[in-house]
Amino acid sequence: MRFSLVVATLGRDADVAALFDSLLAQGRADFEVIVVDQNDDDRLGPIEAAYAARLPLRRLRSSVRNANHARNLGLRHARGEIVTFPDDDCLYPAGVLDRVDATFAGDASLAVLTGPAASPEGGLGSGRWRTESGAIDLRNVWTSVIEFNLFLRRPTALALGGFDEGMGPGSAFGSAEGNDLVCRAMARGLRARYDAALRIIHPDKRLSDVAVERAERYGRGLGFALRRNRAPASAWFAFLVRPLGGVAVSLLRGRMHEAAYYFMTWRGRVAGAMAAEARKPAVVAPLAETR
Repeated sequence: MRFSLVVATLGRDADVAALFDSLLAQGRADFEVIVVDQNDDDRLGPIEAAYAARLPLRRLRSSVRNANHARNLGLRHARGEIVTFPDDDCLYPAGVLDRVDATFAGDASLAVLTGPAASPEGGLGSGRWRTESGAIDLRNVWTSVIEFNLFLRRPTALALGGFDEGMGPGSAFGSAEGNDLVCRAMARGLRARYDAALRIIHPDKRLSDVAVERAERYGRGLGFALRRNRAPASAWFAFLVRPLGGVAVSLLRGRMHEAAYYFMTWRGRVAGAMAAEARKPAVVAPLAETR
């Protein structure tokens, strides 16, 4: 089996079905879908029944509401050569798996492949993204990684311990767990590459009410990852100084909603960087396969 797609899900149903439709449209039969269901109810039961005959689908249940715990649970059950972790509300454009397959097949030393988010309206999605493809390093990893567009060879993902379960949605450090994972891979001398044309569609939530509500928690995750992985000064400038500029410009334009978003982002990043845990090297135990 070439691919294992691990989908951690909570609170969604129709979006999950739309994701499944986009996977069917890939036109491949060499992948499995592992859904890690964190819901208290059985909202996914009818969807599982509707797609079970068309997709190689497994549903695991988890009472722990933590995205990285769910991803790691799915990873332990995965059997594909390459693992990835699509969000439950994203869509795969046609040809995504073919492109990833060809990239890994053409470069036996490549351990990690990433790409940017694409907006449903066209163009790039939320976040700052590199415009050119190339190798990932500590200077550019911060604009090269999003969890739902992250592909790893399965032995690599297991050896790294998967995602740090103290980071990501469901934790105090609510983002940048993918950046942290790639940094840990590079610290072991593994090669990672960013493909600017490898795009996965995800709802664009920038400056929405949802984005403002979670801005501090997400900012805390990035600040934590920057400090723990010894990011260079250029990254610190971009991610700690720029939000203050956003606050100033938004206030001058009378856009209080945007000003609140930038301020909460800045405050979270500072808090994450100052956290005691961020001063220690990353220690994530390897994961064992579930047989």
